[in-house]
Amino acid sequence: MTDAPDERPLVFAVDDDPPALRRITGALERYARDYRVVCGSSPEDALTQLEGQRDGAQVALVLAARGSGMLRGEDLLARVHRLHPHAKRGLLIEWGGWTDPETADCIRDAMTRGHIDTYVLKPWAEPDELFQRTVSELLFEWRRASASGRRELTVVADPRSTRGYEIRNLLARNGVPHAFHSCDSQEGKRLLEWCGREGSRVPVVLLPDDTVLENPSDEILAREGYRLPTELQEQGEFDVVVVGAGPAGLAAAVYASSEGLRALVVEQRSIGGQSTSSARIRNYLGFPRGVTGAELAQRAYQQAWIFGAEFLLLREAEGLRSSGRGHVVSLSGGLEVETRSVVLAMGVEYRRLDIPDLQRLEGAGVFYGASRSDAQLCSGGEVFVVGGANSAGQAAVLLSRYASRVTLVVRGSSLAATMSQYLQDEIAAAESIDVLLQTQVVGVEGGSELERLTLRDGAGTERTVPADALFLLIGAQPRTGWLPPEVVRDERGFVVTGGGERGYETSLPGVFAIGDVRAGSVKRVASAVGEGSVVIQQVHAYLASQAASSVGT
Repeated sequence: MTDAPDERPLVFAVDDDPPALRRITGALERYARDYRVVCGSSPEDALTQLEGQRDGAQVALVLAARGSGMLRGEDLLARVHRLHPHAKRGLLIEWGGWTDPETADCIRDAMTRGHIDTYVLKPWAEPDELFQRTVSELLFEWRRASASGRRELTVVADPRSTRGYEIRNLLARNGVPHAFHSCDSQEGKRLLEWCGREGSRVPVVLLPDDTVLENPSDEILAREGYRLPTELQEQGEFDVVVVGAGPAGLAAAVYASSEGLRALVVEQRSIGGQSTSSARIRNYLGFPRGVTGAELAQRAYQQAWIFGAEFLLLREAEGLRSSGRGHVVSLSGGLEVETRSVVLAMGVEYRRLDIPDLQRLEGAGVFYGASRSDAQLCSGGEVFVVGGANSAGQAAVLLSRYASRVTLVVRGSSLAATMSQYLQDEIAAAESIDVLLQTQVVGVEGGSELERLTLRDGAGTERTVPADALFLLIGAQPRTGWLPPEVVRDERGFVVTGGGERGYETSLPGVFAIGDVRAGSVKRVASAVGEGSVVIQQVHAYLASQAASSVGT
């Protein structure tokens, strides 16, 4: 009788310094219940073992010191990146090692090329909480990105169906941990049989308490699946209503509620807005390894909620009018909310291309934004990303972990004006990413799913290329058509604010605009967060002036 194979995910650690290896081995032993921990001194032996784990085995984490042999630690981790693209990778260094110029250059180069996720300080004491925290965070990130087993939510659907795509996209953009299985996969068939939906082609969502949601609407999924409010909890007047839950709106909610204002945040689609399409933001203050837009948004949402901010999701703002001493915001479903002030933080949405058949293929090879679950469906495929800003660059880097080739299609003549330098460096260093400048997608073809694209270069020459997926991250269309004429907008629809002493106040007193929806704003997450914090000071000043006027009369 043979022993059953050990299916625990693997954790590897390599260091040719014996004392350091003993400390690393001892520190990793606490993970041995849930992971198969393998520690050794030879990068060559580790590479041989990792090469032998390619078929089906899950490699969660590989830690490697630089060492002194022919195969350096950074080279091993680069090979791991190709062998096991989902594995987390850390370069082990001694305390203070970052001051060594050669080591510092090695870390920066490896991170730019995507060969490592971070550097990890070797444990030097027992226990070493800093080492444990870093390892735990890396394993947490790996587990969140893994699609194996049951999760908080498990989705079984046709991966190329429109509704299956919409559900995956909604969950991903709201930062809801979930696993996705094709209804034709072995695991998908097993889950459908388990819940009595054998052979179903419509999406099925399994909740932690074994509740089954069959083809749920967005509202039911939000309310029952991940327990976010879709109805107003309490009536009455608010001090401020924030329209939009992107970075700017969430920052405004945090500062308003923390300073004692009764704040309501209304969001049409998802917590985080367009920032949730950012697969990895590496230049946001305080996150040296980077942070996904969805994770950043979820942290901000929890922070605002703890301070007492109220949220209302999947409700679209449809009208705004002045009433008495304040304003009334009309929402979809016939709901009206009274408020003393309003902060407009709706952000922008990706521009749709006017191409025949594009809408028909949405979810069947055509995607807006790029989530990890969508990226995993592109394994081994030819993928195209349209856009030249940071979100497009982040999507290209993410997709390069799964696709055989990623082509970034940019209408402009350069990336320099629209993309951060660190992303330009990552793209230039990635062997599987090509960049086509002064190029546009002008046609799509396919039956039940995307098959080909037509590209047009700056000279007007067109060519048709095979394509398995097209990710669109272009343009910036503000959602401001519902605003009254008293709120002045520029020729592109962006809201004009006063500047100077009026700061972020619009032409309608008591109504402010921040973030991407504001004319002249800097289209960066950090600047949106900054505006969200500053605007609350101006809201306070406005409310105080209104209170003083009321007393005077």
